[in-house]
This record gives sequence, C-alpha cells and structure tokens, in this order.
Amino acid sequence: MAALFSLLPFFCFIQLSLVFFLEARNVGFTVDLIHRDSPQSPFHNPSQTRLDRINNAEHRSLISSQIQAPISANLGSYLMKISIGSPPVTVLGILDTGSDLTWTQCKPCAQCIDQDTPIFDHLKSGTYKPSACDSPACKALGPDYFCHRDACVYTMSYYDSSKSIGELASDSFTFGSTSGQEVTIPSVTFGCGYQNAFASNRTASGIIGLGGGELSIIRQLDEHIQVKFSYCLVHALTDPNVTSKMNFGSNAIVSGRGEKYYLTLERVSVGDKIIEYEAINAETGQEGNIIIDSGTTLTSLPPKIYGELESALKEAIGSQGQTAPDPEGVLSLCYKNGGSLKLPIIKFHFTNANVDLQPSSTFIDVPGDLLCLATIPSDGISTFGNLSQMNLLIGYDLVGKTVSFKAADCTK
Repeated sequence: MAALFSLLPFFCFIQLSLVFFLEARNVGFTVDLIHRDSPQSPFHNPSQTRLDRINNAEHRSLISSQIQAPISANLGSYLMKISIGSPPVTVLGILDTGSDLTWTQCKPCAQCIDQDTPIFDHLKSGTYKPSACDSPACKALGPDYFCHRDACVYTMSYYDSSKSIGELASDSFTFGSTSGQEVTIPSVTFGCGYQNAFASNRTASGIIGLGGGELSIIRQLDEHIQVKFSYCLVHALTDPNVTSKMNFGSNAIVSGRGEKYYLTLERVSVGDKIIEYEAINAETGQEGNIIIDSGTTLTSLPPKIYGELESALKEAIGSQGQTAPDPEGVLSLCYKNGGSLKLPIIKFHFTNANVDLQPSSTFIDVPGDLLCLATIPSDGISTFGNLSQMNLLIGYDLVGKTVSFKAADCTK
C-alpha cells in the first residue's frame, strides 16, 4: 500500500499561478500558504473560536499517532491551488510532502469526493495524454498500478483508508507565484482519479505530491527548480489572517533526506538536562530516526524519551505552575493559567543542526485556560510536527539529501 507520509498540517491552501516552459531553467518562485481556518480559506468556519481550531488540530495528530503512521490521518492542513490542462481548469489539492503522485478527480467519476471547484474533464483538454502501461512513468509507481488494455491504472491507498484509483497521464500544469508571474509546465505526470475517497470530509480535488520519488512534482520540476523547496510557517492557529510561504528553486534556501525526509535526532535538551536519543532507525537499521512532517500538527517521540522530556520540563518550570489534565485527553503535560509561566527553550540536536524551539512553538493554549506541551508519546515512527516548525525557514534539497533550518519571522 502506498503511504501518505505527510501532508503539510493544519489545512492551508497554496495559491499558485505558475507557468513553466521547457526552455526555462533555474526558476525561482514563492507561493502563499493559507491556513484552512483562515478567512481567506474556502474551509473557514466563522463560528469556530481559536481554541476550537487548536482542539481540532490536536485530534488530527492524535489519530495519526494511533495508526502509527508519520502522517496526519485527516490528510493535512494546507492546500495548493493549481490549474491543469489546456484550457486550464483550477483544482485544489492537499499538499503532501510525504507522498509522490499528484492526482485529481476526473470525469467521469464513479466515486467522487465533494469539491467546490469543477471536476477536471480530460476530454476538454487539448494537451492531455494517457501514459502507456510500459512507460517509465507507469513503472515508477512500483506495485501501485495495473494494466487495463494499454492504459496504466494507478491504485493509491493511504493509511487512513483514503484512496484514489484512476488513469496515469500527463498534461500541462499552471501555477501562480506571489510575484504575479505565471509559469506553465507543458507535461507533468499525474493521476486522473475516477474512484476517490478521503477518510474524512474534505472538499479538495486531490493530492499534490511533494515527496522525493520520481513522480513527485519536485522531481518532475528538476531542471527548473533543482529539486529544492522550502517553507516558513506562521502561527496560523493564533493569527489565521497571516499567510505562510513556500519557496521553490532559486528562491528556496536549504534542503530532505530520502523520500520520507528522515532526520537523525541525536538528543533533546532542556537547559543543562540532556536526553539521549537512539540514532538508529529500528525500521530501516540505518540513521534517520524521526520524520519531519509538515502535515502533522503535534510532535511525537518514543514514550521513554517523552517521559524524560516531560520530567525535565517539570523540573525547569518548578513550582511556578500547577499541572492539570487536558480535558480532551490528548496532551499529557498541561498547566493552569499558563500565560504567566516562564517556559524554557527546548533544543532538538539533529546531526549537523541544533534547533532552538521557542515556547510559542512547543506549548499551545487549549480549552479550560490551560497551556499544554504540543508533544505526545507514540510507539510509532517519531515525527517532528508543524507546530514545532513554526517561525523556522526549513529547506529541502533532494539532490544534496539535506534539510536545513534557520530561525525566521515567517510573517515577513
């Protein structure tokens, strides 16, 4: 089964308008990321309070930890707006840094997800071209395809029971950048989905795959953006009117490790308290023990490491705070009336990178006038969630196989 390893998490959507040409080289562009709860988002619910939004985000991460998959089971929180075909038709896809294939719903749709935009009709596109079953693109799907006559039929299944089945094809993709300059890519391989389902109600058209495999958008734009992208996430849960940014190509500063973007976390520290972390991944037997996941809200750590981190925080905070249970039962370390607390910086010591996590990125307000640690224990794969990534410029370089971090004010 294909895994939706990560979908950049709180639901945001990226407004793009690019149009690349084959002769273009070393293109750099920046797009806006709009939080799903922003007034600018089609999913905005004006009746929800800030605490409601935080509570919903917690539950998305909780489901993720229960299924022991490095993803948000509700398929993330950021959306990308692109156009496909000639003439171009707008589609709204869930942005996913953990899977490769981009797909959208297509007519005739035997099983469809409700979406706000028109369903793509490939018969009306003059540049649509089905992929043959013996084509390199079809072979790149690995076990996730079968042949019907000469057509390549993809079968994508995700850990949360979401799925898409349809025809692999290529067509013109159009994106839009913050500069207003459009870029068109004449031929991008994608899935034209005829049987589709999300595990929860979403009105997106499909998935935008930003993983490290051959069929990801990033790999397909190799000659244009040198397989580099970066993003800078703002605290959209507390200020949904501010947009985050995603950069591609020459606009992107820094670097991903393999298709799942594994990092090696060597230790975690709070003040002079150091918590050692096993550097070897039990699943692969190699270095790379934590996944950086823009599609999961909360950070998750092995229970033993989490327990030591919680003890270190309690010691650092001391008697200034009174602990209390999270009424939702999601978060383990909470304090009453936390606004007056002096909270310590938590440091994540990755191989070749020490990242300071400010209290605004490690603790969140929850209903009941509580301030809680936005990290949970999990027996599954450890995940560096997107709350921990706030106000960090994080770059992925698929060629160099690196991820880099830089403290930043992501509102600018």
